[in-house]
Amino acid sequence: MNRRHFLSASALASLSGTSPGATQPTLPKGKAEHCILIWLGGGMSQIDTFDPKKQGSAKKPYVTGSNYASIETAVPGVKVCQHLSKTARFMDRITAVRSISNQLIDEHALASNFVHTGRPISGSTTYPSIGSIIAQQRGPANSKVPAYMLIGFPNVSRGPGFLGAQYGNIYLTDLKSGPAGFTGPDFLTSERIATRKRLLKPLQDRIPADSVLADYEMAQADALRLAGPGFMKNFNLDSEPADLRHTYKSEFGQRCLLARRLVQDGVRFVELSHNPGFINGTGWDTHGKGQLKQHELIQDLDNGLATLMGDLEEKGLLDKTLIVIATEFGRPPEFDGNGGRGHQGSAFSLVLAGGGLNHQGAFGATDDLSKKIVGNPVSIPDFHATIHAALGINPHHELMDGTRPVPITDGGKPIASLFS
Repeated sequence: MNRRHFLSASALASLSGTSPGATQPTLPKGKAEHCILIWLGGGMSQIDTFDPKKQGSAKKPYVTGSNYASIETAVPGVKVCQHLSKTARFMDRITAVRSISNQLIDEHALASNFVHTGRPISGSTTYPSIGSIIAQQRGPANSKVPAYMLIGFPNVSRGPGFLGAQYGNIYLTDLKSGPAGFTGPDFLTSERIATRKRLLKPLQDRIPADSVLADYEMAQADALRLAGPGFMKNFNLDSEPADLRHTYKSEFGQRCLLARRLVQDGVRFVELSHNPGFINGTGWDTHGKGQLKQHELIQDLDNGLATLMGDLEEKGLLDKTLIVIATEFGRPPEFDGNGGRGHQGSAFSLVLAGGGLNHQGAFGATDDLSKKIVGNPVSIPDFHATIHAALGINPHHELMDGTRPVPITDGGKPIASLFS
């Protein structure tokens, strides 16, 4: 071991509590091939969904606790909210990680960025999202599709950060038309496209390698490659059986159906946003009156998730596809002055399903009000490490930010029991 390697090993050992040259623990390695992340923007109330406690009331006089009754699931002893009745049947293939904390101020943008990237916002570094890291590490399973698709609106938290534009997402907000700009106008014939490429090539040849422009040129080349009918056929949801589309029901359900079609065609990572229409008036940010119709949100999530899992299972894809339900923080057990709930980052739930993991219904525990973690705490970096490990990615592998090595996770450790 030379001096440089010894110093590097010593630095890592000081963080891990081991000495240089000591045998390192074997990292778990899953067999999932794809990941679908369902984003519940606003802050899902864990006490009203996957970590129910004694029932309270959002009506005056307010009573602290869950807003709904809880029900049994396919896993004995693991309960969920009554409005997750369809999902309850799949809980033997789901793990609600109930002991998540973000240790940040409970502000939407900061917490959303943290859950997407696994790191707090830095003034000097733009960290890549988990979707971009998976795209960079695994690439698409089919060269004719992108590695990372986003069904929703793009932002920095969902972007490639220092990895560069080539590992960004292809996004869409309209399910019928697909990604914007991927279908050319009728007057643009293949001959005219070829002419434009010839005119553009001398300019492209002047772009310095390893430059930002080179990254964008590569992303543009990928876009042109994907603009053909082979990839765009995935957005023709009418080709699916009518009864299946009906089972998926809502706009969110159709997004889940599209996500299944995309992973089936080889897309490695799909993120889709729930509640695009704010069906309860506030989305998952259930302050005030948003709490009154929160059950409609939960029922919509329940139907879409259960239908997606059943559909993937029928097609032999559930064990190959890790489903993640993520949100920026949770909600306290108390109700505010208008019957809603505030923000709580100290204890909340994120969910894993499918992906070939050894599911157990729930992992981690909170107190009798879902306010404090009392067993098996899981940090956001730990949660990220679990996702990466499930997809066969080493969560300690170093990415390069210029000349600076940056581990994929910020010291995250996978939840070992999900791999045993």
